[in-house]
Amino acid sequence: MSRIGKKPVELPAGTTATLAGQTIEVKGPKGTRSFTATDDVTIAIDGNTVTVTPRGTSKRARQQWGMARSMIENLGIGVTTGFKKELEIQGVGYRAAMQGNVLKLSLGYSHEVNFEVPAGVTVATPKQTEITVEGIDQQLVGQVAANIREWRRPEPYKGKGIRYKGEYVFRKEGKKK
Repeated sequence: MSRIGKKPVELPAGTTATLAGQTIEVKGPKGTRSFTATDDVTIAIDGNTVTVTPRGTSKRARQQWGMARSMIENLGIGVTTGFKKELEIQGVGYRAAMQGNVLKLSLGYSHEVNFEVPAGVTVATPKQTEITVEGIDQQLVGQVAANIREWRRPEPYKGKGIRYKGEYVFRKEGKKK
């Protein structure tokens, strides 16, 4: 039995859900998101509660059960509050700035890095050393944040690079004479 799958999903106030076959669509103040479940699970809507049940006892059905429930819950959270990832830049001369739809990063390379922000995601730079990625799609927000971080991951000797806010970077001791 899936502990996650057993729990019904309570949709937040101000959202509406519609079911068409295996596709559930959730509308909220921030937009509309949809998810298509596999044929291994059954989705049912009762008012503002969504329940997911497996079809059969196969391993795949049990795997899809918890995953489908989590995806539906994330749809509700995304269209009401949205998702947010915060990044910090550490290093002398390392900075970020938004120009239109392009994030310009100075990361110690001989050139500036121009990161094109995809549709559906909002990137802001409140300070030169902070980047905020926001959107209604959790997967897309996380992927964009990971792609930005990939340009200069934090290194273990001085800790320079782009890191998630609150991320711990294991520090190593340098060479000894």
